[in-house]
Amino acid sequence: MDRSSTMGPTAVTATVEELVARAGQLAARHARTVVGIVGAPGAGKSTVCDALGAALGRRTVVVGMDGFHLDDTVLRALGRRDRKGAPDTFDVAGYVALLHRLRGTHDEVVYAPRFDRGIEASLAGAVPVPRTVPLVVTEGNYLLHTADGWQDVRPLLDEVWFVDVPTPERVRRLVARRTSYGDSPADALAWVTGVDEANAATVLAGRDRADLVVRLADAPRPVPPAPPAGPRRPS
Repeated sequence: MDRSSTMGPTAVTATVEELVARAGQLAARHARTVVGIVGAPGAGKSTVCDALGAALGRRTVVVGMDGFHLDDTVLRALGRRDRKGAPDTFDVAGYVALLHRLRGTHDEVVYAPRFDRGIEASLAGAVPVPRTVPLVVTEGNYLLHTADGWQDVRPLLDEVWFVDVPTPERVRRLVARRTSYGDSPADALAWVTGVDEANAATVLAGRDRADLVVRLADAPRPVPPAPPAGPRRPS
């Protein structure tokens, strides 16, 4: 793991194996540890989380911020459906409440929601987190955001890793993802540059509030998600 010294967070170039080793050390603590994985859309947060989950097995559970997406019917009523994925399109208070429960060990099991990209909706109680799990990993775009209620998230995280990827590579990944869903290349690029990158600017503004800024030395190739049923809807 190559480190560089900055006035802000520690910046590293690390392999996935090295990140797994760091997470394993956190899982070995006596008290439960909650780690946040944050990054702009297309940075590879889910890929890192999948690797941690596969390597650490029962020692960790991954809980996604995306499980707190407001439903499309609610977003339409609020006039925000065309901005789905922006900071004010989530149940932030619900996510904060879940983090409080996850930090404690009062409940035998805490059930977290999961966002299903196949149907573009959240599934309640889909992710069980037993009391015996020592490491909870939570991932999402806005863990370091300082407005819209998100400012209450950072104090509940023991450590935050910011996955940093050059913008051209992120855009390439996002366009490829949308075309895999059936969007034309032109439509995919328009959505990514018009919506995803506006959200990315908000995410990148919180970069210096992380504990660790990570450039992956060996980013694994993610498995493309199953395309959603019916026409592609914004995410």
